[in-house]
Amino acid sequence: MNFANENEKLAMECSFYSVIANLALSLGKLVAGFLANSAAMVSDGVHSASDVLSTFVVIAGVKMSNKAEDNEHQYGHERMECVAAIILAGMLVSVALGIGYSGYDKAFNSDVSELQIPGMLALVAAIVSIVVKEGMFWYTKAVAEKINSGALKADAWHHRSDAISSVGALIGIMGARMGYPILDPIASMVICLMILQAAYEVFTDAMDKMVDHAMPEEDVDKIKQIVESINGVIHADTITTRLFGSRAFVDVEISADDNLTLLQAHEIAESVHYAIETNFPQVKHCMVHVNPASEIDHNHCKMLSD
Repeated sequence: MNFANENEKLAMECSFYSVIANLALSLGKLVAGFLANSAAMVSDGVHSASDVLSTFVVIAGVKMSNKAEDNEHQYGHERMECVAAIILAGMLVSVALGIGYSGYDKAFNSDVSELQIPGMLALVAAIVSIVVKEGMFWYTKAVAEKINSGALKADAWHHRSDAISSVGALIGIMGARMGYPILDPIASMVICLMILQAAYEVFTDAMDKMVDHAMPEEDVDKIKQIVESINGVIHADTITTRLFGSRAFVDVEISADDNLTLLQAHEIAESVHYAIETNFPQVKHCMVHVNPASEIDHNHCKMLSD
């Protein structure tokens, strides 16, 4: 199984678990909210239901990004995953603003003394939601990092936003039961800021991959070490990289002995190409150009004299 297919399989498996967990949680929280007379838990249940939609956005993004190259998209479709991540970042912003506005409205425009005291069932539902959603966050985040998926990373933060929302609901329910209903709207406003920060991180990560941002410096340094360890390579002259969704492209110029035959130079270039793509599975393609060593030395001397 190739790199792209393995990544898609892991993403689909993770997304399947997300849909099942969110459907179960949404139904459970809505039932608990209505039975325990908790508006906060009902809202939290609706939030969990929205996560199902976000997961379908992830599925669509991953599926489209793994489509094979065609005449119109000769470098592939990996950036479609970035589009999905940007959409999810927008959904996170919408969720955050909705939670923040609701908290603001309750804190400044409502008579908190008229709020009904929720039952214990809502408290239990909030605790279960926090545990499950935090677990889903770490699981999804681990898969996202393994396959370098911006869309899955965004979905992980959607899980975290739901866990945080449930923490707010828990604080509000406990506060209401202890005689401090104002804690609920205050917690909602703090949660709003935390989710907005997560949305910003997801958005900037997706944009980096949309605008040909370079690979991390430590990866470029490792590529240089690998290139210069190849037999026949005198020096790695230039290395340029660009992120392309969850994949990357690498262009390398190397200097080699002037007296090599074309076949020998080609074999060295092939060795460099193979070494980079083997050590960095996320590299979709590596282009290698061979320079005569004397020309590089000549140009270097000329720059020193100038």
